[in-house]
Amino acid sequence: MRIGKIEHFKNALGFILSIVFFNAIGTLTTFGQERPNFVFILTDDQSYGYMGCTGNPIVKTPHLDGLANEGVLFTNAHITSAICTPSRASILTSQFERKHGINFNSGTSMAEDAWKQTYPMIMRRNGYYTGWIGKNHVPVGEGGYDSGIMERSFDYWYAGHGHLGFYPKERHRIFDGAKSETQVEVLEEGVYDFLSNEEKLEGALTFVSERPKNQPFMLSVCFNLPHTAGTSTMEMRETDDTMYKSLYRDIQMPLPENYVAKKDIKIPKLPPAIHRAEDRQTSYAYVDTPAETKEQYTRQLQAMTGIDRLVGRLRKMLREQNLDKNTIIVFTSDHGLFMGQFGLGGKALCYEVTTHVPLIIYDPTSKKSGRGKKSNALVQSIDIAPTLLSMAGFSIPDSYQGRDLTDVLSGKEASVRNYLYTENLWSTHFGNPRCESVQNKGWKYIRYYKNENFSALKKIETAQEMGIPPAKMLYKVHDSDIAIYRNYVESPLQGEAAVYEELFDLSTDPDETTNLSNEALYATKLAEMRAVWKKEIQYARGKGFPKVVRYTADSEVERSFGVEPK
Repeated sequence: MRIGKIEHFKNALGFILSIVFFNAIGTLTTFGQERPNFVFILTDDQSYGYMGCTGNPIVKTPHLDGLANEGVLFTNAHITSAICTPSRASILTSQFERKHGINFNSGTSMAEDAWKQTYPMIMRRNGYYTGWIGKNHVPVGEGGYDSGIMERSFDYWYAGHGHLGFYPKERHRIFDGAKSETQVEVLEEGVYDFLSNEEKLEGALTFVSERPKNQPFMLSVCFNLPHTAGTSTMEMRETDDTMYKSLYRDIQMPLPENYVAKKDIKIPKLPPAIHRAEDRQTSYAYVDTPAETKEQYTRQLQAMTGIDRLVGRLRKMLREQNLDKNTIIVFTSDHGLFMGQFGLGGKALCYEVTTHVPLIIYDPTSKKSGRGKKSNALVQSIDIAPTLLSMAGFSIPDSYQGRDLTDVLSGKEASVRNYLYTENLWSTHFGNPRCESVQNKGWKYIRYYKNENFSALKKIETAQEMGIPPAKMLYKVHDSDIAIYRNYVESPLQGEAAVYEELFDLSTDPDETTNLSNEALYATKLAEMRAVWKKEIQYARGKGFPKVVRYTADSEVERSFGVEPK
């Protein structure tokens, strides 16, 4: 048995032995390798149109295009919350944020009871060998990222909490043993170590000497790319692959449709009282000028081609290990990103740019007649967990809010819902508004609430005057913030009125350029969508208090740690 650090062994031995024993019994008596393997691949900040198969005419993604051509490409897939932590928690729990209650500003961590109901843990309890490689951005248990629960929950762990950066060894010691330096290639070493069953990668936490060959596996590969936390740290080092230095630099990069430079903004996309763009995080300032936007876009496409190459090599590894005919691959992203469209940068809004993501499900065990097709069904990230459990032959927990997509995959059904619901509860001093959205294939309705958050710029100004690191004012969440967040969750259900609304005809205006909410001609449609919103937000909220625990700067001081932003 090999574990990277002795303290993990001491803290987790009883837990590990019980799980290994249970897995061994389950494998021997019930499952065996007749159940499919799964590889779940999650990118970071990847908008829908960043692959050849989703319409990008520049980027080279032949392996992802091939995966889409051999599987099912969902062309109308959306996340539930367009920001990292709540979106990733929604994928794991199959719950809307309004139900699971976890965000950067929530002051909470996922309780262990809720963690046990996530799809990787259900699979592990039922005999699957589980692995997690790359980024984790969901705090779990008392102490959140420092609890050690995530590390102990997987048979194979080769990951870091929070951002990885383009050179992950500089942020996370667990990757020190990798031969590579760049993120995609470091994670590829973990993928090879897991699939080859060698498990010799220094730093990886493993709880058995090797993966049993007759035991099905569930592997998650989670990137921190093409997120700017990764691309902004690219330095064209001598050790970088050539693609990260020169690829796409010989062409004239286009700007996004509807791009507006900061100096050219005449009328902002949203009223300044609702969306305080001047308080936006400085990491998105590159969208203000065409030159910087093109540079970031070039880096993003380089990262996508790197990810694509890993996908190709992963599939080759599966073939070499004779695992390809029984391994289902799912590819998606946690949300999209504004690149200067309408002058906007960042995410945490309900527009298509941030909510519309790629989703590919490749199932080699399915009938060939059901593969190689596109589906425009309205699907969401919360549908992934129930679909994977269904494909593995397990029952779906009552706590899940997503839909099982297996009938859509097989062609038995064309749709699983009539409307999508998305939301943003990350409304802080960085200026983003609270908002909610409902949409069908033709129409989209967004509603916004009063933004009374104190200004980030004023906090920064005071911090500089006082000699306080600005991050201590900007990224610390305190106990009082829990109450504010809970009010964000509940107040629309208790009658808080919207202060601004948008209505878009997606059939003629897919880029959401023209707000029709004040047009008398569309008053009936507006009323109809308001009624849909009322129903959908109640479903998203669910019943009862979320299964969370306190996770704030105050709680961590009491635990004698002191929390730092991830």
